[in-house]
Amino acid sequence: MSTKTRRVIDNGKLLRAVMCAFTLAFLIGAFFAPDVKEMLPGLRRICLMPAQLTKDYFKPEIGSISGSMLNYFLVGAVCCALMFLPEAKVNGGTVLAFFLTLGFCSYGMSILNIIPLMLGVVVYALIKRQPLGKFLNFFMFATAVAPIITQVLFYYPVMGEEPHLTLLGVVLALMIGVVVGCTMPALCAHSPGFHKGYDLYNAGPAAGFLCFLIFAVLYKIPGVEAPAITATLGEGNRMYVNVFCCALFGLCVIFGLVLNGGLGDYTKLIVDSGYKSDFTAKYSGGSCVMNIGVYGLFIMLYYNLIGATFTGATMGAVFCMLCCCCNGATPLNVFPIMIGYVIMGLLNKAGITAFAVNAQAIVVGLCFASGLAPISGEYGIIAGIVAGILHYCLVTSVPAIHGGFNLYNGGFTAGIVCFLYVPILEHYFKRKQQRRGQA
Repeated sequence: MSTKTRRVIDNGKLLRAVMCAFTLAFLIGAFFAPDVKEMLPGLRRICLMPAQLTKDYFKPEIGSISGSMLNYFLVGAVCCALMFLPEAKVNGGTVLAFFLTLGFCSYGMSILNIIPLMLGVVVYALIKRQPLGKFLNFFMFATAVAPIITQVLFYYPVMGEEPHLTLLGVVLALMIGVVVGCTMPALCAHSPGFHKGYDLYNAGPAAGFLCFLIFAVLYKIPGVEAPAITATLGEGNRMYVNVFCCALFGLCVIFGLVLNGGLGDYTKLIVDSGYKSDFTAKYSGGSCVMNIGVYGLFIMLYYNLIGATFTGATMGAVFCMLCCCCNGATPLNVFPIMIGYVIMGLLNKAGITAFAVNAQAIVVGLCFASGLAPISGEYGIIAGIVAGILHYCLVTSVPAIHGGFNLYNGGFTAGIVCFLYVPILEHYFKRKQQRRGQA
């Protein structure tokens, strides 16, 4: 066995341990939440309330902070258990799928609404006659349309104020689970042809178009009135989210330094373009863990500087943004995307744009715009800034086509930006490596 192969396997075991540690941290965080007495009632409300974007699970009327943290733990525990299945391989894509899935546990996803979708992947594995472990990442990516499971279980076809479980709802939930579980692997395999590898949220376009179809079948075709896309937000808790996240990310930095005996090859990782990169295969495990910490602290710094409200959706955005830390995203190639968002947010003060840079929709949108990092990595800072501006312009308009039921709305938007923007870049400009070759 080659040294490189041994390193990949070792990195996989290390990252699996890190993800299990994050999951345990959420359980601990649940007991230190300011509303710990509302843990179980809050979790119950989270499972039963409509999950359509954007519902803040920190808001007492919808859930609770402690209930959300328990939800993080339960979903994380399921994801970690899947990592121990025979033939399951943990790599950069698994880290992406794990943190992306957990990121929605405080706005849109619950331990209940992921079950039919994961069962759908089981059906897919049986059809393909392959071990479940081979579809580890797809178990998590299938949860992208989790809000529509809650909707059909309790609020379809008539949207009432109280949840009501029906046989029709159960049947529809299972059918949607099978459809999603059996089609997402094929759609995800096709997605790179759509965005040419420049959207780190590869499952975003797949989930977006699939949810577009499901939404049309459930609402548009039969003429059923669709629920309005509205945000229900609370006041958040800046102190709690900052302490919890910064403590976790700080420990990752320290742990990475210890594993590397210093910076190691992190100096190479942080300047990687991020284009078609799996950091777990290219760099040491210590450097990958360090990037989780450094990138996480970088995200927290940005959200604090712009004055974001630390709702459940904001906390979720932190982890959704963090998910690409082993799959192509670094502070250096994401920074230009942020500049693009900040520019558009500042124009709001002049009355040119509708959303401030710290508006909830834009705070969440930025986390998925970071998936365009390979554009700035390959084409430079200016190209990255323009990519961020384009994403800002589109991200609040896209939910209308899928009814707000696609959790990967921002990743879907990033795919659309790539479809429009990357061909222009390729036609008129040269990548960094090509420019160096001419020098």
